[in-house]
Amino acid sequence: MDANSVSLKEHLMAIDPEFRALVLEHQQYEARLSELTALPYPTPEELMEETILKKKKLLVKDKMEAMLNRYKRQMGLR
Repeated sequence: MDANSVSLKEHLMAIDPEFRALVLEHQQYEARLSELTALPYPTPEELMEETILKKKKLLVKDKMEAMLNRYKRQMGLR
């Protein structure tokens, strides 16, 4: 992510509660995934949870990216 994208993300976090909630959700998924991947012998349930969390995290990231792109278009940044 380049500097403009980072500052745009920070700006959206400051002004858009929906975007901020998505960022927090993404961070929560990342934290739990870190815990799960650190397990030496995960159970089948933990492996399933890891797979589900990866998909959820990607979905949230896609939503955030769509919001960033929409905001860029609205502001004429593209």
